Amino acid sequence: MKAYSEDLRIRVLAALDGQMSVAQVARTFQISVSSIRRWRAQQTALGHLHPKRPSGRPRRIGPSAETRLLSQLNAAPDASLPEHVSTWTHQQGTSLSRWTMSRAIARLRVSRKKRV
Repeated sequence: MKAYSEDLRIRVLAALDGQMSVAQVARTFQISVSSIRRWRAQQTALGHLHPKRPSGRPRRIGPSAETRLLSQLNAAPDASLPEHVSTWTHQQGTSLSRWTMSRAIARLRVSRKKRV
């Protein structure tokens, strides 16, 4: 799920400043009361309403490495998933699981069908 835009957050807090109740604002903008409270606390504590970074660790094969993966896939289209993992580990120096490689290939929307 993507974060709500900063513009929406500003409009929500402006509606609260315009004497609307939290429940009315939640119904009007179709957001939760807890989001409104969290945004109000963030505005007070940090002075801005920028969305926070999503939680979780970064991808092992990030957007900057996807071009290298695509060239590897094009160079060896008939290689199996473990072979792609082995090639990546040898060339890039980072070890991956085959599940990580599978997810990265799926993000690129590359078919892994093999020739007979």
